[in-house]
Amino acid sequence: MSGSPYAITDTPVVIEPLPVHRFDEAALQAWLDPRLPDGAAGLEVRQFQGGMSNPTFLLTLPDGTRYVLRKKPPGKLLPRAHAVDREYRVMDALRDTPVPAPRMVAYCDDPDVIGAEFYVMAHLAGRIIPPPAMDPVARADRPALAHALIDTLADLHGVDQTAVGLADFGRPEGYLGRQTARWATQYEGAKSALPADFDYARFDWLRDWLMERAPAAADETSIVHGDFRLGNMVVHPTEPRIIGVLDWELATLGHPLADLAYLCLPWRTPKDLPGGADMAAAGLPSEAEMVARYCARSGRAGIPEWPLFLAFACFRSAAIIQGVAARAAMGNVSSASADPVAFGYRARRIAECGAAIAQEFDAG
Repeated sequence: MSGSPYAITDTPVVIEPLPVHRFDEAALQAWLDPRLPDGAAGLEVRQFQGGMSNPTFLLTLPDGTRYVLRKKPPGKLLPRAHAVDREYRVMDALRDTPVPAPRMVAYCDDPDVIGAEFYVMAHLAGRIIPPPAMDPVARADRPALAHALIDTLADLHGVDQTAVGLADFGRPEGYLGRQTARWATQYEGAKSALPADFDYARFDWLRDWLMERAPAAADETSIVHGDFRLGNMVVHPTEPRIIGVLDWELATLGHPLADLAYLCLPWRTPKDLPGGADMAAAGLPSEAEMVARYCARSGRAGIPEWPLFLAFACFRSAAIIQGVAARAAMGNVSSASADPVAFGYRARRIAECGAAIAQEFDAG
């Protein structure tokens, strides 16, 4: 299970739409035509490769103008997953804030147009850098880009949700407890599509530990992204700064430290798994330095329950990957190369990391 699935490049890969994700391009063009400044005649559709959730497509007009379309995947979906309507709403709400978000163009809630709900947004010309260790980035630029990640996250958490029209975007209390219950349900629901001999003992232990501990965590509320990591950023073409935050499918109102812990997972993930790396050897700040910068930017004195948030981040990440494994087994994952056995193994290993963090927390 060694190696990395990440191409060592900062250029997004586009391919012909996979057969399972193809749709009526003429119907899309007709729907988009009155919604674009110069119409949609001659629209070319290509699919971004590498995402595991909502299929994403590059739309190019004859004059070179580019847009991006994201839609729900086909097939039977897990409850409350792939909420493209929420993605559209939160990015549109953030348009006049310090958080860099793509400009929204239009949302379609009619699945009869192309077979699923979708939205269209402006394309941002920049770099997509999936490897957490920032392999394609010049070593001298890596600390600045890591700091830009932290600063962008703190800026997001500083946005007043009421002022931007998102006061009803989620429940303002009990986030960790509710999220633990939600991902426990998703995790259990995915089991039926996977091999019966998978050993879930540590995964189940972590779930039960969090079900007991998470509801007692002190509440805070902000807009949270839910999947805030380098691979979901658009980085400036030449500079170590972020020009766009993508993939808001899991966004809601919740505890900001859950986002921070998720961002710091690569410092805790085993180095032989995707998402894990020797961050110090890559020239990146330490986990403690990242947390300290966030605290300084957000006005915190410290984070006493940091291990709890890390354990939760491991559980949620593992549950998400478990869902990818289940969709791969059912044949409706966005990537052509997803292996359900490999993804299931990865999910269990990350859950084991979370269990180890939890046990260390209990030991004091």
